[in-house]
Amino acid sequence: MKKYVCSVCGWTYDEAEGDAELGFAPGTTWEEIPDDFVCPVCGVEKDMFSEE
Repeated sequence: MKKYVCSVCGWTYDEAEGDAELGFAPGTTWEEIPDDFVCPVCGVEKDMFSEE
């Protein structure tokens, strides 16, 4: 499982943990997250995240 970090604010999405508040179950891969996803902290688009 991988982690993806927002290049603007540093918020991290961890595939192993998912994010219950955003509706992503543990094990949800980055590819499974919709393309219109935005950072819950700063609002930038998914393409502004990089693999940690």
